[in-house]
Amino acid sequence: MSDKKRLALICEDPANLFDMARNEDSNLLQALNNTGWEAIAKDWKDSSTDWRSFDLVILKSPFDYHNRLPDFTHWLQELSAANVRLLNPVSTVLWNADKHYLQEIADAGFDIIPSTFLEKDTAADLPGLFDRLGTDKIIVKPCVSGGSKNTFTLIKGETDLHTHVLNELLPQAAFIAQPFMKEIHDGEWSMLFFGGEYSHTIVKKPKQGDFRVQPQYGATIHAVTPAPGVVEKATALVRRFAEGALYTRVDGVLTGGKLALMELELIEPLLYTVFEENSIPRYIAALDRLCK
Repeated sequence: MSDKKRLALICEDPANLFDMARNEDSNLLQALNNTGWEAIAKDWKDSSTDWRSFDLVILKSPFDYHNRLPDFTHWLQELSAANVRLLNPVSTVLWNADKHYLQEIADAGFDIIPSTFLEKDTAADLPGLFDRLGTDKIIVKPCVSGGSKNTFTLIKGETDLHTHVLNELLPQAAFIAQPFMKEIHDGEWSMLFFGGEYSHTIVKKPKQGDFRVQPQYGATIHAVTPAPGVVEKATALVRRFAEGALYTRVDGVLTGGKLALMELELIEPLLYTVFEENSIPRYIAALDRLCK
Protein backbone atom coordinates (compact mmCIF):
# COMPACT_ATOMS: atom_id res chain seq x y z
CA MET A 1 0.00 0.00 0.00
CA SER A 2 1.37 3.40 -0.97
CA ASP A 3 2.35 5.75 1.86
CA LYS A 4 2.24 8.76 -0.44
CA LYS A 5 -0.16 11.53 0.46
CA ARG A 6 -3.07 11.83 -1.97
CA LEU A 7 -3.64 15.16 -3.66
CA ALA A 8 -6.54 16.23 -5.89
CA LEU A 9 -5.46 18.86 -8.40
CA ILE A 10 -8.62 20.66 -9.52
CA CYS A 11 -8.32 21.14 -13.27
CA GLU A 12 -10.51 22.09 -16.17
CA ASP A 13 -11.18 19.41 -18.78
CA PRO A 14 -7.99 19.45 -20.92
CA ALA A 15 -10.15 19.55 -24.05
CA ASN A 16 -11.44 22.96 -22.94
CA LEU A 17 -8.01 24.49 -22.26
CA PHE A 18 -5.69 26.40 -24.55
CA ASP A 19 -2.25 24.85 -25.04
CA MET A 20 -0.31 26.79 -22.41
CA ALA A 21 -2.82 26.05 -19.65
CA ARG A 22 -3.17 22.39 -20.63
CA ASN A 23 0.60 21.89 -20.69
CA GLU A 24 1.08 23.70 -17.39
CA ASP A 25 -1.49 21.49 -15.66
CA SER A 26 0.09 18.35 -17.12
CA ASN A 27 3.63 19.36 -16.17
CA LEU A 28 2.63 20.28 -12.63
CA LEU A 29 0.74 17.02 -12.18
CA GLN A 30 3.75 15.04 -13.38
CA ALA A 31 6.14 16.96 -11.13
CA LEU A 32 3.94 16.39 -8.07
CA ASN A 33 3.85 12.66 -8.74
CA ASN A 34 7.62 12.64 -9.18
CA THR A 35 8.25 14.35 -5.84
CA GLY A 36 6.40 12.23 -3.31
CA TRP A 37 2.72 12.95 -3.93
CA GLU A 38 -0.01 10.78 -5.37
CA ALA A 39 -1.58 13.54 -7.44
CA ILE A 40 -4.76 13.07 -9.47
CA ALA A 41 -6.49 15.59 -11.73
CA LYS A 42 -10.11 16.07 -10.65
CA ASP A 43 -13.10 18.18 -11.62
CA TRP A 44 -14.66 20.08 -8.71
CA LYS A 45 -18.11 19.32 -10.18
CA ASP A 46 -17.63 15.53 -9.98
CA SER A 47 -20.27 14.56 -7.43
CA SER A 48 -19.02 10.96 -7.34
CA THR A 49 -15.70 11.96 -5.77
CA ASP A 50 -15.15 11.27 -2.09
CA TRP A 51 -13.07 14.34 -1.29
CA ARG A 52 -12.33 12.99 2.17
CA SER A 53 -10.15 10.35 0.52
CA PHE A 54 -7.62 13.06 -0.29
CA ASP A 55 -5.11 14.55 2.11
CA LEU A 56 -5.18 17.80 0.19
CA VAL A 57 -7.11 19.54 -2.58
CA ILE A 58 -5.43 22.24 -4.70
CA LEU A 59 -7.23 24.59 -7.06
CA LYS A 60 -5.32 24.79 -10.33
CA SER A 61 -7.54 25.60 -13.32
CA PRO A 62 -11.23 25.63 -12.35
CA PHE A 63 -11.79 28.25 -15.05
CA ASP A 64 -15.57 27.76 -14.96
CA TYR A 65 -16.09 28.59 -11.28
CA HIS A 66 -17.38 32.11 -11.91
CA ASN A 67 -20.13 30.78 -14.17
CA ARG A 68 -21.41 28.57 -11.34
CA LEU A 69 -20.44 30.52 -8.25
CA PRO A 70 -23.29 29.29 -5.99
CA ASP A 71 -22.39 25.66 -6.80
CA PHE A 72 -18.69 26.38 -6.38
CA THR A 73 -19.29 28.09 -3.04
CA HIS A 74 -21.39 25.13 -1.87
CA TRP A 75 -18.58 22.75 -2.83
CA LEU A 76 -16.04 24.85 -0.90
CA GLN A 77 -18.28 24.81 2.15
CA GLU A 78 -18.64 21.02 1.87
CA LEU A 79 -14.86 20.63 1.85
CA SER A 80 -14.58 22.84 4.89
CA ALA A 81 -17.31 20.94 6.77
CA ALA A 82 -15.54 17.65 5.98
CA ASN A 83 -12.20 19.06 7.22
CA VAL A 84 -10.63 18.62 3.80
CA ARG A 85 -7.72 21.01 3.42
CA LEU A 86 -7.86 23.28 0.38
CA LEU A 87 -5.10 25.41 -1.10
CA ASN A 88 -5.57 28.19 -1.43
CA PRO A 89 -7.63 28.28 1.81
CA VAL A 90 -11.42 28.39 1.51
CA SER A 91 -11.72 31.76 3.26
CA THR A 92 -9.14 33.27 0.89
CA VAL A 93 -10.89 31.87 -2.17
CA LEU A 94 -14.31 33.17 -1.12
CA TRP A 95 -12.85 36.61 -0.44
CA ASN A 96 -11.05 36.69 -3.79
CA ALA A 97 -14.04 35.51 -5.87
CA ASP A 98 -15.63 38.98 -5.84
CA LYS A 99 -13.70 42.04 -7.01
CA HIS A 100 -15.10 44.11 -4.14
CA TYR A 101 -11.98 42.85 -2.33
CA LEU A 102 -10.05 45.56 -4.20
CA GLN A 103 -11.68 48.20 -2.01
CA GLU A 104 -10.24 46.53 1.08
CA ILE A 105 -6.79 46.56 -0.50
CA ALA A 106 -7.14 50.25 -1.40
CA ASP A 107 -8.34 51.06 2.12
CA ALA A 108 -5.14 49.43 3.44
CA GLY A 109 -3.07 51.99 1.53
CA PHE A 110 -1.98 49.96 -1.50
CA ASP A 111 -2.13 51.41 -4.99
CA ILE A 112 -4.89 49.99 -7.18
CA ILE A 113 -6.37 51.12 -10.48
CA PRO A 114 -8.99 53.75 -9.49
CA SER A 115 -12.30 51.91 -9.24
CA THR A 116 -15.97 52.45 -8.70
CA PHE A 117 -18.58 49.75 -8.20
CA LEU A 118 -21.90 49.50 -10.01
CA GLU A 119 -23.99 47.47 -7.62
CA LYS A 120 -26.59 44.93 -8.65
CA ASP A 121 -30.18 46.17 -8.87
CA THR A 122 -29.21 49.83 -8.53
CA ALA A 123 -29.68 52.58 -11.09
CA ALA A 124 -26.41 53.15 -12.90
CA ASP A 125 -25.48 56.59 -14.16
CA LEU A 126 -23.26 55.36 -16.96
CA PRO A 127 -22.64 58.84 -18.46
CA GLY A 128 -21.56 60.07 -15.01
CA LEU A 129 -18.83 57.42 -14.78
CA PHE A 130 -16.49 59.46 -16.94
CA ASP A 131 -16.56 62.40 -14.54
CA ARG A 132 -16.35 60.16 -11.47
CA LEU A 133 -13.24 58.44 -12.82
CA GLY A 134 -11.79 61.50 -14.56
CA THR A 135 -11.31 59.81 -17.91
CA ASP A 136 -12.78 59.57 -21.40
CA LYS A 137 -12.37 55.79 -21.68
CA ILE A 138 -13.54 53.18 -19.17
CA ILE A 139 -13.26 49.43 -18.73
CA VAL A 140 -16.26 47.76 -17.07
CA LYS A 141 -16.28 44.12 -15.98
CA PRO A 142 -18.33 41.93 -13.63
CA CYS A 143 -17.26 41.71 -10.01
CA VAL A 144 -17.41 37.93 -10.41
CA SER A 145 -15.82 37.02 -13.72
CA GLY A 146 -12.92 35.49 -15.58
CA GLY A 147 -11.33 35.45 -19.00
CA SER A 148 -12.67 38.89 -20.00
CA LYS A 149 -16.27 37.63 -20.07
CA ASN A 150 -18.75 40.55 -20.23
CA THR A 151 -15.89 43.05 -20.20
CA PHE A 152 -16.64 46.28 -22.08
CA THR A 153 -14.89 49.44 -23.14
CA LEU A 154 -16.92 52.66 -22.86
CA ILE A 155 -15.78 55.77 -24.74
CA LYS A 156 -17.15 59.19 -23.83
CA GLY A 157 -19.19 60.65 -26.65
CA GLU A 158 -18.86 57.52 -28.82
CA THR A 159 -20.62 54.78 -26.89
CA ASP A 160 -24.43 54.80 -26.86
CA LEU A 161 -24.78 54.36 -23.09
CA HIS A 162 -28.58 54.46 -23.02
CA THR A 163 -28.87 51.31 -25.13
CA HIS A 164 -25.70 49.58 -23.93
CA VAL A 165 -26.00 45.91 -22.93
CA LEU A 166 -24.73 46.87 -19.46
CA ASN A 167 -28.19 48.20 -18.68
CA GLU A 168 -29.52 44.65 -19.13
CA LEU A 169 -26.70 43.02 -17.15
CA LEU A 170 -26.67 45.26 -14.07
CA PRO A 171 -29.93 43.87 -12.66
CA GLN A 172 -28.21 40.48 -12.64
CA ALA A 173 -24.76 41.24 -11.21
CA ALA A 174 -22.47 43.92 -9.81
CA PHE A 175 -19.77 45.43 -12.02
CA ILE A 176 -16.53 47.31 -11.43
CA ALA A 177 -15.60 50.31 -13.57
CA GLN A 178 -12.03 51.53 -13.99
CA PRO A 179 -10.33 54.09 -16.23
CA PHE A 180 -8.68 52.55 -19.25
CA MET A 181 -4.98 52.64 -18.43
CA LYS A 182 -2.91 53.56 -21.47
CA GLU A 183 -0.05 51.69 -19.80
CA ILE A 184 -1.82 48.43 -20.69
CA HIS A 185 -0.41 48.84 -24.21
CA ASP A 186 3.05 48.44 -22.65
CA GLY A 187 1.79 45.28 -21.00
CA GLU A 188 0.14 43.90 -17.91
CA TRP A 189 2.63 42.67 -15.33
CA SER A 190 2.00 39.35 -13.61
CA MET A 191 4.19 38.61 -10.60
CA LEU A 192 4.11 35.05 -9.24
CA PHE A 193 4.54 34.12 -5.58
CA PHE A 194 4.67 30.64 -4.04
CA GLY A 195 4.17 30.32 -0.30
CA GLY A 196 4.48 34.10 -0.02
CA GLU A 197 7.92 34.11 -1.67
CA TYR A 198 8.58 35.85 -4.98
CA SER A 199 9.27 33.55 -7.93
CA HIS A 200 9.12 35.29 -11.33
CA THR A 201 7.41 37.90 -13.48
CA ILE A 202 6.04 38.03 -17.00
CA VAL A 203 4.51 40.86 -19.03
CA LYS A 204 1.51 40.21 -21.27
CA LYS A 205 1.19 42.61 -24.19
CA PRO A 206 -2.11 42.80 -26.08
CA LYS A 207 -2.12 42.45 -29.82
CA GLN A 208 -2.45 45.59 -31.92
CA GLY A 209 -5.91 47.14 -31.58
CA ASP A 210 -6.93 45.04 -28.56
CA PHE A 211 -6.71 45.55 -24.80
CA ARG A 212 -7.18 41.96 -23.62
CA VAL A 213 -3.97 40.37 -22.34
CA GLN A 214 -4.99 36.71 -22.23
CA PRO A 215 -2.94 34.42 -24.52
CA GLN A 216 -6.10 33.07 -26.16
CA TYR A 217 -6.77 36.58 -27.50
CA GLY A 218 -3.41 36.87 -29.20
CA ALA A 219 -1.39 38.59 -26.47
CA THR A 220 2.36 38.01 -26.41
CA ILE A 221 4.17 37.06 -23.23
CA HIS A 222 7.66 38.04 -22.14
CA ALA A 223 9.73 37.15 -19.08
CA VAL A 224 10.97 40.29 -17.29
CA THR A 225 12.85 41.33 -14.16
CA PRO A 226 11.03 44.04 -12.17
CA ALA A 227 12.81 46.74 -10.23
CA PRO A 228 13.48 45.76 -6.59
CA GLY A 229 10.99 48.35 -5.32
CA VAL A 230 8.19 46.84 -7.42
CA VAL A 231 8.92 43.36 -6.06
CA GLU A 232 9.05 44.74 -2.52
CA LYS A 233 5.63 46.39 -2.85
CA ALA A 234 4.07 43.27 -4.36
CA THR A 235 5.59 41.13 -1.61
CA ALA A 236 4.06 43.36 1.07
CA LEU A 237 0.69 43.05 -0.66
CA VAL A 238 0.90 39.25 -0.80
CA ARG A 239 1.92 38.89 2.82
CA ARG A 240 -0.89 41.19 3.94
CA PHE A 241 -3.73 39.62 1.93
CA ALA A 242 -2.61 36.10 0.94
CA GLU A 243 -1.38 34.57 4.18
CA GLY A 244 -1.28 30.80 3.95
CA ALA A 245 -1.65 30.82 0.16
CA LEU A 246 0.28 28.32 -1.92
CA TYR A 247 0.18 30.55 -4.99
CA THR A 248 -0.57 34.19 -5.64
CA ARG A 249 -0.42 36.19 -8.84
CA VAL A 250 -0.20 39.96 -8.60
CA ASP A 251 -1.49 41.60 -11.80
CA GLY A 252 -1.05 45.27 -12.54
CA VAL A 253 0.49 47.98 -14.66
CA LEU A 254 3.42 50.25 -14.00
CA THR A 255 2.56 53.92 -13.69
CA GLY A 256 5.52 56.17 -13.03
CA GLY A 257 7.60 53.14 -12.15
CA LYS A 258 5.15 52.02 -9.46
CA LEU A 259 2.84 49.03 -9.55
CA ALA A 260 -0.88 49.79 -9.68
CA LEU A 261 -2.82 46.65 -8.86
CA MET A 262 -5.45 45.41 -11.28
CA GLU A 263 -6.21 42.09 -9.60
CA LEU A 264 -4.87 39.75 -6.96
CA GLU A 265 -5.34 36.25 -8.41
CA LEU A 266 -5.81 33.54 -5.79
CA ILE A 267 -8.18 31.01 -7.37
CA GLU A 268 -7.17 29.84 -10.85
CA PRO A 269 -4.29 31.92 -12.19
CA LEU A 270 -2.11 30.66 -14.98
CA LEU A 271 1.32 30.48 -13.34
CA TYR A 272 3.42 30.94 -16.49
CA THR A 273 5.80 28.23 -15.33
CA VAL A 274 7.18 27.78 -18.85
CA PHE A 275 8.88 31.18 -18.53
CA GLU A 276 10.89 30.28 -15.40
CA GLU A 277 12.64 26.91 -15.17
CA ASN A 278 12.71 26.98 -11.37
CA SER A 279 9.03 27.86 -10.93
CA ILE A 280 7.63 24.34 -10.50
CA PRO A 281 10.36 23.33 -8.01
CA ARG A 282 9.58 26.54 -6.09
CA TYR A 283 5.86 25.70 -6.17
CA ILE A 284 6.49 22.21 -4.78
CA ALA A 285 8.93 23.50 -2.15
CA ALA A 286 6.27 25.98 -1.00
CA LEU A 287 3.70 23.18 -0.89
CA ASP A 288 6.03 21.03 1.21
CA ARG A 289 6.60 23.92 3.64
CA LEU A 290 2.86 24.48 4.03
CA CYS A 291 2.24 20.78 4.64
CA LYS A 292 4.87 20.25 7.31
